[in-house]
Amino acid sequence: MSLVFLGLGTNLGNKERNLYDAILKLSLEVGALIRQSSFYASKSWGYESSNEFLNAVVLVDTDLLPFELLAKTQQIELELGRTAKTGSGYSDRLIDIDILLYDNFTIDQPTLKIPHPLLVERDFVLIPLAEIAPDLIHPVTKVRIKDLIYK
Repeated sequence: MSLVFLGLGTNLGNKERNLYDAILKLSLEVGALIRQSSFYASKSWGYESSNEFLNAVVLVDTDLLPFELLAKTQQIELELGRTAKTGSGYSDRLIDIDILLYDNFTIDQPTLKIPHPLLVERDFVLIPLAEIAPDLIHPVTKVRIKDLIYK
């Protein structure tokens, strides 16, 4: 079993319902839910949108290997109404599930990068992550998550 932190985001439809639906599916199809952050509102990041985001981070204990986890989270996104990713740039979405951290693994492949390469730049991920794992050490920067906020 592996401990995995997943970042969740939504800025369309019933945002709270979208997050709750994603968390339920993750707990049923990925693994046992260990911790869940509060929901945090944030502005769009990397593009302009009038739709505010709602974000959360969950900790899941999974027996899926990293690429199996990626395939499963992408399947859950589609099942919850996510349209296919456009490839470049960001857009509004019903649900987004990002693999933030997978145990202490580092993976740098074209389709999967762990830890998430933008983790340290995104307060909308760092704040909920710090809520549930403040003393967790980032495997690349070697800095505690709570110390990465607002850097």
